Amino acid sequence: MTAATEQGVRYRRRFTDSSPVDTESNAQRRARGLGWFSIGLGLAQIGAPRALARLIGISDDDETRNTMFALGLREITSGIGILSSPRAPGWVWTRVGGDLMDLALLGTAMSDNENDRNRLAAATAAVAGVTVVDFLTGQQLSQQGGNGSEQRTNGSRIQQNRQSSGGVHVTQSLTIKRPRNEVYGFWHNFENLPRFMAHLESVQVLDNNRSRWKAKAPAGTTVEWEAETIEDRPNELIVWRSLPDATIPNYGLVRFKDAPANRGTEIHVDLRYQPPGGKLGSLIAKLFGEEPEQQVKGDLRRFKQVMETGEIVHSDSSIHSGMHPARPPESLEDVELLGTPREQPVQR
Repeated sequence: MTAATEQGVRYRRRFTDSSPVDTESNAQRRARGLGWFSIGLGLAQIGAPRALARLIGISDDDETRNTMFALGLREITSGIGILSSPRAPGWVWTRVGGDLMDLALLGTAMSDNENDRNRLAAATAAVAGVTVVDFLTGQQLSQQGGNGSEQRTNGSRIQQNRQSSGGVHVTQSLTIKRPRNEVYGFWHNFENLPRFMAHLESVQVLDNNRSRWKAKAPAGTTVEWEAETIEDRPNELIVWRSLPDATIPNYGLVRFKDAPANRGTEIHVDLRYQPPGGKLGSLIAKLFGEEPEQQVKGDLRRFKQVMETGEIVHSDSSIHSGMHPARPPESLEDVELLGTPREQPVQR
C-alpha cells in the first residue's frame, strides 16, 4: 500500500512538472497562429483594400485605401516578428497595441453616417475578441520569460540548429585591387560594415568577440541582435554568428586570399540566415525587393569601391536603364548591382 502510494505521488509529481511545459507549448502555438493570422490579414489589407473596407462597412476612398495599406504593412511586420521568435512576448504586445489602434479607428468610423454601422459593430466585436486573445498570449509569454537555465540552453541548441540548417544561403566572391592585409583589416572592424552594406544601420563592437547589429526591416522597422566572432585568422578568415534568441539567426564567413598575378585580394563570402517566418518570410522579403543574392552582390561591389577609391562613386545615371539625369543616389539601396567594367569576378 505504501509502495502504491509512493508511485502515485511520483506519478502526480511528474504530471505536475510537465504542466508548465504544456502551458508554454500552448502559448507558443497560439503565438504562431497569431503570427500567421497577422500575415494573412496584412496581405489581404494590401492586396484587396477596397473589398476589405466594404466588408467591414467603411466607405471606399483614397484615405481608406492608404490607411489599409499602412495597417497591412504593420500586420505583416508583426506576423514575421512573432514567427521568428515565438517565445518572445514583445511582438505579441505589438499586436495588442495595434488592436487598440484598430478599435480607435473603428470607433471614429462609427461616427460617420456614410459608413455601415451594423458591419462596423460586427468588426469591432471581432477585433475586441482578437485583442483578448493577444493580451492573454502576451501575458503568458511574459510570465514564462524568466524560466531556468535548462530552458535557455535548449533554446540555444535549437537556435544553433536553425542557423546551421535551412534558411537562406548566399555565397559570393570578388577580386579587390588592394593588399590582403588592408582588405582583412577593414572588414575586421565590424563598425565599417554599414559603410557598404545597404541594409545595416549600425554595428557596435562590444568587446573582442561580441558586437551588436542593427538592420533595416520591411515597413520602416528595424531589427537588432548580438553576434560573436567564433574564428579569426589574421589576413585569412573571419567567422561570426548571432547569439541565441536573435530575431534573425545568422552566420557569416569571409575568406581572404591573394589573387593570381598580383591582382590584389580574392574575397569569398558565405552567409546563412533564417528569415523571419521561414519560407513565407523569404517570399515576402522578395516582394519588398530584398533578393538576398543581389543584395550581397551589391554590398560586395560597394565594398570594392570603398577599398579601391575610398568612396562609393555610383550616380543615378548608373543605377537606371535608359535615359536618366546623372545625380547622386538617394541611398545605398539604389546603387546598381551590375558593377563597373574594371572589376573582375573570381575565377573558379
